[in-house]
Amino acid sequence: MTKVLKGIAASDGIAAAKAYMLVQPDLSFTETSIDDPEAEVKRLDDALAASKKELELIKAKATENLGPEEAEVFEAHLTILADPELIGQIKDKINSDKVNAEAALKSVTDMFISMFESMTDNAYMQERAGDIRDVTKRVMSHLLGVTLPNPALINEEVVIVAHDLTPSDTAQLDRNFVKGFITDIGGRTSHSAIMSRTLEIAAVVGSGNATSEVKDGDMVIIDGIEGDAIINPSEDQLAEYKQKAADFAAQKSEWKLLKDAKSVTADGKEVTLAANIGTPDDVVGANDNGAEAVGLFRSEFLYMNSAELPTEDEQFEAYKKAIEGMNGKQVVVRTMDIGGDKELPYLPLPKEENPFLGYRAIRISLDRQDIFRTQLRALLRASAFGRLAIMFPMIATVNEFKQAKAIFEEEKANLVAAGVKVSDDIEVGMMMEIPAAAMIADKLAKYADFFSIGTNDLIGYTMAADRGNERVSYLYQPYNPSILRLVKRIIDASHAEGKWTGMCGEMAGDQVAVPLLAGLGLDEFSMSATSILKTRSLMKTLDTTKMQELADKALDCETAEEVTALVEEYTK
Repeated sequence: MTKVLKGIAASDGIAAAKAYMLVQPDLSFTETSIDDPEAEVKRLDDALAASKKELELIKAKATENLGPEEAEVFEAHLTILADPELIGQIKDKINSDKVNAEAALKSVTDMFISMFESMTDNAYMQERAGDIRDVTKRVMSHLLGVTLPNPALINEEVVIVAHDLTPSDTAQLDRNFVKGFITDIGGRTSHSAIMSRTLEIAAVVGSGNATSEVKDGDMVIIDGIEGDAIINPSEDQLAEYKQKAADFAAQKSEWKLLKDAKSVTADGKEVTLAANIGTPDDVVGANDNGAEAVGLFRSEFLYMNSAELPTEDEQFEAYKKAIEGMNGKQVVVRTMDIGGDKELPYLPLPKEENPFLGYRAIRISLDRQDIFRTQLRALLRASAFGRLAIMFPMIATVNEFKQAKAIFEEEKANLVAAGVKVSDDIEVGMMMEIPAAAMIADKLAKYADFFSIGTNDLIGYTMAADRGNERVSYLYQPYNPSILRLVKRIIDASHAEGKWTGMCGEMAGDQVAVPLLAGLGLDEFSMSATSILKTRSLMKTLDTTKMQELADKALDCETAEEVTALVEEYTK
């Protein structure tokens, strides 16, 4: 029977393929006494052999798709599977306690996990606990005869159905086979949504119940433009969406013609359309989509994709590659933004009640200056190879910015004194994502060379709404007059000091928000690379005088809905 699920349109595109359920199976079991320990040991050996075969396949696939470093985690898993101490203890337990293999496996691995987790002063050992947990889950699935989903092993066209997708899940997706995805939770700014736009695959998030409504192998249409998913569509619906996909492809071809055009409004005002990137390799996509700069390079990928803190040289090579790749166009690098939902296994952070309001981003950098100074030295060295700007995330006070800038100046002076070539014109700015900072934007603008508005967090903090919580997702309101007033305040403060303001949150590429932002005087719009050409096309139709009038009226509205209606009226 055909069903339609409503969700949030997260990434433009239309996809139709069989459903692949990325849902964790039930691994519960009952402990039983056994009469034949030998047969039970044989069951364990078979499960270990099947797990080894699977992991070797996954490792090969990960090496091919992500590179040898990323695949190292699976080598660690293979090592655990072959550990005589661990496996020996499981077999001993089967033989001595006469229990089934599942019970012996869980009992022994639980003991090892808690032992490693208790080593709070040894991050490497704590990380091993996570590896043992993963390996146990895999062996258990073979003992119970259930299948663990594995996105890395997909070898036919599918639509992924999941409760949510972690960054490591999305890193394993092969664009040749994964045509789209739908999740139960999440919003337009969740990691899975941002990643789907980078991968250019159709996505619908926050559907509420996709995992319970869809069965493995169901035919599913994902409409990432409207935010719908159609389960087991009719022939007529398939034909209709095939046409819709063709129309969208034609529209994309039209936008492609603007790749080398300037970003200019109908009345001749130039703005900068930039790309948000996560790795140096994303520069290719930025250039292919006509980016005039990189407005946000999320440097935390270097930390998250490593088994230990990345060295100064490793970071230098990554920044240099991105800067050179942009051929003289500006690259704005955000310093390490770890914390909140971005954790590092080798840098255990304190467990906090509200991690998004806790020890994160610049707060960690100012506290752990060894990490911060290493990053700044790498950036300073890379600045000699192109046009670099640096921005600090999560600045709340003038003193925080001054302190971070002073450390930057100190490291710069040290390198220059040592005869290292460093650029003379690195702009040093800050993210505007905390309402307190927005309220003193006039003070901060005296010290920062530029502002970049991070609307994903600014909206969350202003509306007191967690962006990952679907129950309050209705409060993620980029067009709410309160948000627009903060944005205006930030832009006006920077302009009064002769500085510029960019925006690197998802709002910058939002087609309803763009006319408002043009009217508010935003200088740089930084977005997923795939949104640039669509935005350039829209920009050509906007008259800034008319958009200023629109923005003034929007600031006086009472609700986000009124603002949306106003934008529709002005852009007809």
